[in-house]
Amino acid sequence: MSSAEQGNASTESLRIDKWLWQARFFKSRSLASKVVQGGKVRVNKAPTSKAHYAVRPGDVLTFQQGSLTRVIEILALGTRRGPAPEARQLYNDLAPPPERGPLADGEERDRPVRMSAPAVREEGTGRPTKKERRQLDKALGPDD
Repeated sequence: MSSAEQGNASTESLRIDKWLWQARFFKSRSLASKVVQGGKVRVNKAPTSKAHYAVRPGDVLTFQQGSLTRVIEILALGTRRGPAPEARQLYNDLAPPPERGPLADGEERDRPVRMSAPAVREEGTGRPTKKERRQLDKALGPDD
């Protein structure tokens, strides 16, 4: 392969860790690299553990992001880590949208509905809550 052909091949592909970072799925490239090296990313249904794996438009990535399983089709390769609207143009989200709950006035939420209940502890144990702290301050009186 000539050097001109190699130059063309490099413009048509991008390292997977760099693409995940540019598309704003991870805050840093090193974090994206750690996830890929941990074997937690699949490219076209095949697991990969190499952060230097070259991805191209048309590839489908599957990975965990928080509690969500993301299935992403790469539409374009970025040239920089730009703002979020620019990053959204790099991929097509193939996973179903997260469950959304209605607000009081009938509008949709921007974030998924929280599925877990808040932690419960017995009253009087551990560190006081904000409510308990206010009650304690009220009972002790003003600070002098």
